[in-house]
Amino acid sequence: MSLAGWVERALLTDTLREQLRVSSKRLGSLGHDAWGFDAQVHRRALALCKPLTDLYYRTQVLGLEHVPRHGRLLVVANHSGFLPMDGLLLGVALATNPHGARMPRAMIERFFPSVPYIGNLFNALGAVLGDVRNCADMLREEEAVIVFPEGVRGTGKGWQRRYQLQRFGHGFMHLAGQTATPILPVGIAGCEESFPMFGNLAGLAHSLGLPYVPIGLPLLPSRVVISLGEPLHFGDCSHDTEDVVAGRVDIVKQRIHELVQQSLRVRNEHAQS
Repeated sequence: MSLAGWVERALLTDTLREQLRVSSKRLGSLGHDAWGFDAQVHRRALALCKPLTDLYYRTQVLGLEHVPRHGRLLVVANHSGFLPMDGLLLGVALATNPHGARMPRAMIERFFPSVPYIGNLFNALGAVLGDVRNCADMLREEEAVIVFPEGVRGTGKGWQRRYQLQRFGHGFMHLAGQTATPILPVGIAGCEESFPMFGNLAGLAHSLGLPYVPIGLPLLPSRVVISLGEPLHFGDCSHDTEDVVAGRVDIVKQRIHELVQQSLRVRNEHAQS
């Protein structure tokens, strides 16, 4: 048995492996899908990430019972910390959900797929270029897709604006309307403290073609709390005006704000106990 196979066997329980096997994720006969997801690579990465999520971040997840076991789903969350650890922790939480595993896809910035090797690895783990057509096609295939409507506005906002939601793009709501997809709101607390950003080397970032080059402390130990709300159903709103769409985005944003505050309260209670 290879080292990777041994790690998988050692760190994933038989129960979890069976959950992943019987999940609603559609795969070809070789364990891949049309966007490059690789079930074996995903399992082994999950095995490696479990100690990080359980022991280093002591991740607590609330509301996993709200996640539909089947069908298309947009998982919409706040974005924080200058590295996207929140996406990884949320993905692990959904894949290890005792109520039914979902192996979500995550929309990523256009920069990542252009990096040698990194792009292929991200695809194998479930990440996909944040393109509208990609997302729509995956939703029509009944996938669960993670979206961060703040984008780099959330990860690059800096320590002084921690837990202040930045402007949400409207693309996710247009997609939800065009595909009649429910939205699962998520509030995450703890990643701001794990990756505090105190400044940005804007000139260097511009020369490298990056959204920012952070000045901060990476990968600090920090308890993370993830709160998942009940799905929001807006139905077919493909013909709504932009004002109506904006109003629905505000509804989702307000619900995520409430869930972030819930996660912060739970996190603070642990700190005081």
